[in-house]
Amino acid sequence: MDTFDKLPDAEFVASGVISKKFLELGITSFKEACLYVHNIEYGYNSDKDDKMILFKENLGSCTTKHGVIATLAEELNIPLYKKVGIYKLTEVISTGTNKVLKKYSIPYVPMIHCFLVYENYRFDLTEGNNNGKNTSIEEFIHDEKVIPFITTKDEYFIFKQILNEKILTSSEMKGIEKRTLLKAREEAIKLLKENIT
Repeated sequence: MDTFDKLPDAEFVASGVISKKFLELGITSFKEACLYVHNIEYGYNSDKDDKMILFKENLGSCTTKHGVIATLAEELNIPLYKKVGIYKLTEVISTGTNKVLKKYSIPYVPMIHCFLVYENYRFDLTEGNNNGKNTSIEEFIHDEKVIPFITTKDEYFIFKQILNEKILTSSEMKGIEKRTLLKAREEAIKLLKENIT
């Protein structure tokens, strides 16, 4: 992922609910808003479909942090958008993953992550947060542009589509059943939550 100095910047006025909220907080530039969101504690929100939940709970995951900033970019007509990606979770990315891989005899666990894109730059506002990962995610099996607050259901639909079309048909996953990967994914989600420090 790219460094935050590559983020676009712009002064803004209240042009939507997110820009109004930042102005209430005394934040008046896009880059300043990005840094504010980056510095908010990493954590799983109680309702990630609520556009204001990050501010209400003063914490956020990749879903809500990037949702807020992608919405702000829309309000300010900045050509920055959110992408959802499917990546290969391994021990390198999150400590303890090897136990899951051995249990299910799989090379990796397919997982969902999201990030922001501006021009040729990619940004992860959860990098450096205590997010359960040892490193940033640089490679994706698949990624695609989505609306800022894509629903959990629609995000999972993308995951299942890629699982069927690209992952289960790959040589790496030959002979492995879908339900095996879905069970491994459930355990990996628990692991990531446990690894948040």
